[in-house]
Amino acid sequence: MEKIYDVMILGAGAAGLSAGIYASRGKLDTLILSEGVTGGQMVLTNEIANYPGVEMTKGYELADIMKRQAKSFGCTLKANVKIKEYRLADEIKEVELEDGRIFRARAVILAPGGKPRSLNIPGEKEFEGRGISYCATCDADFFRDKRLVVVGGGNSALEEAVTLTHFASHVTIVHQFDHFQAFAHAVEEAERNPKINFIMESELRAYVGNGTLQNVQIEQLKTGALTILETDGVFVFIGYIPNTEAFEGVVKTNERGEFVVDQEMRTSLPGVFAAGDCVAKRYRQVTTAVSDGTIAALSATEYIRTKN
Repeated sequence: MEKIYDVMILGAGAAGLSAGIYASRGKLDTLILSEGVTGGQMVLTNEIANYPGVEMTKGYELADIMKRQAKSFGCTLKANVKIKEYRLADEIKEVELEDGRIFRARAVILAPGGKPRSLNIPGEKEFEGRGISYCATCDADFFRDKRLVVVGGGNSALEEAVTLTHFASHVTIVHQFDHFQAFAHAVEEAERNPKINFIMESELRAYVGNGTLQNVQIEQLKTGALTILETDGVFVFIGYIPNTEAFEGVVKTNERGEFVVDQEMRTSLPGVFAAGDCVAKRYRQVTTAVSDGTIAALSATEYIRTKN
């Protein structure tokens, strides 16, 4: 008889690993499948300084601790797999890999994560984590008394720019339009802040530096003129992309492609839960992903025991 797991978790970031820890410790036969490396966005984070109870650590180190915890409770983890098809509507859920293997489970937790939208300009890969950031809450403290650039014109960009002024000596907001898309109160707060100035109708064209970021090249869109602005760091807030494309039409998502869940992390499909950066929510931190994963695992546990 082919094996049927109690819980199958799709994704091995902070949410997926946390779900694996709680589900396996709850004596559920648990499998984590990940199309990427174990740790998700944590692995790409150079330093994490705001995880409660843990002093400053490397992202990959925290991911490794979570991985070892999950395995110690009996969780099976398979990383770098290639998934061909998801079949989640039936009572027994199935995931088929490109190599032909099929894994089955009574409940599934979707934790594919997501990624900040990037600019895709020269220097981006070189200086990511060495001057380029996508999270003020995570990295602001590393830029005390530094000159910063914020890219974007929505609520996140303006609100985070104000937050950064509590650390940085000066913040320049670069926005492609002549007006902001943010709420009026967010715009007013940014405009009142003496540490913030604005470069409108402009876009970044390149990141420049030697080992660490030192300058950005900016194009004025009306004239095409290029200028160089010295800076110690750039924070990019132009949106977030959840990794949910493979589930379109299968699990309910909102207009931004995020999974719609209730307080128990239940999705639109019975027995299917979601957690982490892929769900509809405002804040995305390692701690919020851990919380989501915990709730999803406990809800999946209750679902399975109720079924049994």
